[in-house]
Amino acid sequence: MTKKTLNSNVLLMHIFLGVNALIMLYPILVMVISGFKTNYEIYNRPFSLPNSFNLDNFIVIWTETDVPAYFLNSVIVTTLSVAFLLVMGTMAAYALARYNFKGNLMLYLFFLSGLMLPLRLAIIPLFIQLKALGLIDTLFGLIAIYTAMGLPSTVFILTGFLKTLPSELEDSARIDGASEARILVQIMLPLIMPALVIAGIYNAVPIWNDFFFPLIFIHDPQWKTLAQGLTMFFGEYSINYGVLYAGLTLAALPIVVIFIIQSKQFIAGMTAGAIK
Repeated sequence: MTKKTLNSNVLLMHIFLGVNALIMLYPILVMVISGFKTNYEIYNRPFSLPNSFNLDNFIVIWTETDVPAYFLNSVIVTTLSVAFLLVMGTMAAYALARYNFKGNLMLYLFFLSGLMLPLRLAIIPLFIQLKALGLIDTLFGLIAIYTAMGLPSTVFILTGFLKTLPSELEDSARIDGASEARILVQIMLPLIMPALVIAGIYNAVPIWNDFFFPLIFIHDPQWKTLAQGLTMFFGEYSINYGVLYAGLTLAALPIVVIFIIQSKQFIAGMTAGAIK
């Protein structure tokens, strides 16, 4: 392949990626811009820039509605769910990847079975069980559901990553007298940080955006999550689109910020093993 052909292929790849990025980002850009518009502007000029970039819709949604409470509930549920997932998933994945014991493969397949069986199929028995435990209308009920739902994928991601690490690292630490807990915390955790970021973002996004489980298990308005609470802007006869788009922008902001902050670790985890 000549240098000219290679440059042409690189140029075409960049053009393709640029067009793809534009297609993906355009709806988000329209949503953000619409958050600064009035209903009149949205109806008459839906794809144009607003007359002025004022924060009226954002002020309304933050001061005159219960969105701040819904936002806090979503933060609590997402943060604790991801924390439980990473802690339990790391311990389970470390045991499966670094220790050979009877039933290791069966236990690993048991975790993987959770990827093939959607939890929503068991919504009726799940509702009965949570009601018997008194977890209906509680954030802890949602946290328990999301933890159970995301644990199989977390174990799958972390187990595969841990298996790529050389065992000599642990052997050297054991010779120096390090305990198993110290090996995991001080040696393994820093090395699998990219995989932890991938598992965290992979689970945080659907948990933050989920509408189904809060709709089923949360009936008390004070415990509604953000995705559930934004439905109050859909009126029977009219919709305040400006305020709605402002709420959607606020809902998307935390995940975007987290991804930007952790993008380096995320890319490192996605490309691990690609270059030898």
